[in-house]
Amino acid sequence: MTERFATTPFGGRSLSHAMFAAQEKVARARQKLLAEADEGEATATADKWQLLRSLTEARVVYGLSDRTIAVLEALLSFQQAAELDGRAPLIVFPSNAELSMRTRGMAPATLRRHLAALVDAQMIIRRDSPNGKRYARRGDDGAIESAFGFDLAPFALRAAEIEAHAAAARAQARALQALRSEITIHLRDLAKTIDAGLSEERAGDWERFADRLAELSGRVARNAAPEELSKRRDALSRLRAEVELAYLNSLSNEEMSANDSNFERHIQNSNTDLHIESSSEKELNENRRGKTVTVGEGGPAEQADRIAGIRRRLKASRDMRDENLPPPEPETKSAPAPLETVLAACPQFALYARKGIGDWRDFLQTAGLVRSMLGVSPDAWTRARRAMGDLNAAVTVAAILERSSEIRSPGGYLRALTERAENGRYSVGPVLNALSAAGRTQAARAGEGAAR
Repeated sequence: MTERFATTPFGGRSLSHAMFAAQEKVARARQKLLAEADEGEATATADKWQLLRSLTEARVVYGLSDRTIAVLEALLSFQQAAELDGRAPLIVFPSNAELSMRTRGMAPATLRRHLAALVDAQMIIRRDSPNGKRYARRGDDGAIESAFGFDLAPFALRAAEIEAHAAAARAQARALQALRSEITIHLRDLAKTIDAGLSEERAGDWERFADRLAELSGRVARNAAPEELSKRRDALSRLRAEVELAYLNSLSNEEMSANDSNFERHIQNSNTDLHIESSSEKELNENRRGKTVTVGEGGPAEQADRIAGIRRRLKASRDMRDENLPPPEPETKSAPAPLETVLAACPQFALYARKGIGDWRDFLQTAGLVRSMLGVSPDAWTRARRAMGDLNAAVTVAAILERSSEIRSPGGYLRALTERAENGRYSVGPVLNALSAAGRTQAARAGEGAAR
C-alpha cells in the first residue's frame, strides 16, 4: 500500500477536500523530515504524553473539547512507544469496545463524534481497510506489514506548532491571572479605604466613590477577554488614586506626624470574617469564667460583603436625607454611667480620639474609629447599635478595646454580646464595674510594688 496517495474513507463517508489536503500535508512534512535526516540534521521527536499536555493547554486554538482530548489520549495509549516520530505511519487499530473502555465507557455515538473532530482538526487520519474493520496484517516474523485504523502521524508532525500554541496559551493565562489579581487588590483597597472614610466620618465625597466602586465591582466572568479585564483594571486604578488622595487630604497634621509610640497604641485586627464573628459565644463564656484567649489572625472579609455594607449604610443615610430628617443625636438619657466614669474604666479608649472626648458625641465618633481598628465589620457594629442603643454599643466597644489582649475575635465577641442584648440578657453596667475593679486592683498592686 503506497502512502503517497489519499486513502478514501469506507462506507457512506465521502472523500472531502479537507481529508485530501490533510494527507497531502502529512506527506510533505514527512518528506521534509526525511530530507533533513539525510543532511544530518536531527529530526524532531516528541514525548506523546507531554505533547498531549501541550495540546490540552492549546485546545481552544484547535477547537477541541476536553472529551475530544480524552479520546486522543485513549488512542495514544494503544501506541507502545513513548516517543512519536512522524517520519513513518503511526497507525493504531483499537476496536470500538476497547476504545470505549479506555475512555471510561464513552458511548459509541459520542466516540464517533469526537473521532470526527480529531480528523477535522487534522490530528489523526483515517486509514480504512477494504471492509472498514480496524486490524493489522503481520508477516512470518510477527512484524506488522500493514495496518488499518487511525494514523497518529499528523499529531506527531505538528509537535512544534502545538508547543508554540501551548506556550502562547500559558503566557496568556499568566497575563489574565495577573489582571485578575490586580482587580482583586484594587477592589479590596478601595472598599477598605472608603469604609474607613465613612466610619471615621472624614471629609470627602465618599458616597460618590462608593457608587463608582459599586459599578465596577460586579462579578468578573470566568472567560472574560483580556481587553475587558484591562479596561476594568484601569478604571479601578484611576478610582483608587482619587480615593487614596481624598483620604490622604483628610488626615490632620497630627495624624500625619504621629511618632512610633502613637502607632504602638494602634490595634489592628484584620479578622472580619462574619463566620468567625458569629461563632464567639464560646469565647464569651470562656472570658466570663476568667480564661485567657490568645490573640489570633484570621482571613480578611471578602470585598463584596464590605461593599454591600457600605451600600446599605449609604442607602440609610440617603433615606434620612430624603425625609429631611436631622442626624440622630446620641441618647444621653440612656447613658449607662457618667462619661467620666466610663473613661476612667476604659483609659485606652481616649487615646484614639482625634481631638479628645468632651461629650458623648465625641465618644460615639471615637467608637466608630475603634471598631474599625479592631476589625469589627460595619454589619456587626450596626446590629449592636440597634440592639443595645448607640451609647451602650459604644461603651461595649471601649470595653472590648480595654480587654483586646484577651479577646481573639473582637467582632465575634461583639456579635455574641449583641445576641444576648437582643434576648434581654446583657447589660453594660456589670462590664464597667468589672473593668473598674480590675483597674483598682492593678493600681493597688502597682502601689505596693512602688512601696517595696
